[in-house]
Amino acid sequence: ALGISDRTRFYDQVPSSEMPAHLAGLDALALPSRTRPNWMEQFGRVLIEAMACGVPVIGSSSGEIPNVIGEAGLIFAEGDALALRRHLAHLQADAALRRTLATAGRARVLAQYTQAQIAAETADFYRELCAQPAPPRRRG
Repeated sequence: ALGISDRTRFYDQVPSSEMPAHLAGLDALALPSRTRPNWMEQFGRVLIEAMACGVPVIGSSSGEIPNVIGEAGLIFAEGDALALRRHLAHLQADAALRRTLATAGRARVLAQYTQAQIAAETADFYRELCAQPAPPRRRG
């Protein structure tokens, strides 16, 4: 009905071993999450996976998405379909922006989201936590 069937593909489940190649074949990845009364986007791992594959990302303002993307992608207000459309059109028309965001996204992943980086930050957190005196216990 929208006249986009020649430009749109829907996939069933993609095996995890095929995901890097699948993601790398995308022109962009959009994560238009919307906060609900009982849920908000906690991380958006697919953003990190796409950025690691050199794919420019667009995300809504839901939960942690803006913090995960940082300056390495485009953000729009959740539920604002016209803003998402503008971002997609902008990326489609601007090859330099696509390259810039792809490069920035990959650099962001390598700097902040590798397994080694996450492990080091987790260990640092526990070291800091263990170095603090325990709060006094209540007797009762």
